[in-house]
Amino acid sequence: MLFAFVMMDKPGANQLRQQMRPLHKAYLAEVQEQIAFAGPLVSDDGNVMLGSLLVIDFPNRKVAEDWLANEPFVQAGVFASTTAVHAFQNLWPQRIGFPA
Repeated sequence: MLFAFVMMDKPGANQLRQQMRPLHKAYLAEVQEQIAFAGPLVSDDGNVMLGSLLVIDFPNRKVAEDWLANEPFVQAGVFASTTAVHAFQNLWPQRIGFPA
């Protein structure tokens, strides 16, 4: 089942986010075949990362929550808030938003 994660950064966490980003990306790579989509939430001009949005396939909520608890940004304290993990149904085929 797909689970959606919405996390918002603490104010002033950009330097910590950048420092932890290689570990974050490596952690995501461990589940890359399960990722529906993932990326930063950004300011309207696209220049400042404000948080993260992830939708990942996990067998159940417990596995999803355990994965999140070990996520490097979470472990480092980048986020001010982590919206509860929500089951998600992707009912619309994604056609835009892919990296160039």
